[in-house]
Amino acid sequence: MKVLALISGGKDSAYNMMQCVAHGHEIVALANLKPPVASGKDELDSYMYQTVGHDAIHLYADCMELPLYRREITGQPIAQDSEYTTTTNDETEDLFFLIKEILEKQPDIQGVSVGAIMSNYQRVRVEHVCDRLGLKSLAYLWERNQKELLAEMVDAGVHAILIKVAAMGLKASHLGKTLGQMYPELCALNDKYDLHICGEGGEYETFTLDCPLFKKRIVLDEAETVVHSDDAFAPVGYLRLKTCHLENKD
Repeated sequence: MKVLALISGGKDSAYNMMQCVAHGHEIVALANLKPPVASGKDELDSYMYQTVGHDAIHLYADCMELPLYRREITGQPIAQDSEYTTTTNDETEDLFFLIKEILEKQPDIQGVSVGAIMSNYQRVRVEHVCDRLGLKSLAYLWERNQKELLAEMVDAGVHAILIKVAAMGLKASHLGKTLGQMYPELCALNDKYDLHICGEGGEYETFTLDCPLFKKRIVLDEAETVVHSDDAFAPVGYLRLKTCHLENKD
């Protein structure tokens, strides 16, 4: 099956692409939704999309040697019920219009890769969009044990760093650290505060610099730490990826 991969930059979308390939599918294009340029924001109040790290997403096209299609997010999380029905100006419709445009250029696409693990909100809406467009949603990470899954990602070569923290026990000093470095800490915080090890409660966001599907790796040259809230117990901060370059892989 030819597959369009929804990418946020995070570990989940990267590893689900790897699972798609392992199950015999072919990734033929990438899709991403980003904040409107006019907003001047790195992060939106979205229940659907990770936008932190959007400033380096364009590099994925070269990393995977695939076309990358992007669209600005203009909708809001209006329809918040557990089931979704088509709603004008909802953020889900941005995804519908993006995929619809992509299908006009690549009509052989049959499936969509989505890295949902626990977010029923996200899964239901992606499936709704896929159903409307005659596509199959491929979510191989859905409801996996998070402790096992994160260890599996690290062992499989997903090299991702934390680019946002927003939970008890996580600090600005953890930004830029790899999943491998953070794994013991995340397990400890799960035991202590019931933190979701894969960040499914919004505790942290990641950006993938390399994985086995990449033909080139991303190298982060310069990043700026932006602190939203300097709370002593649960500070909220993220990395603005200012300068990156690509390196060839052996």
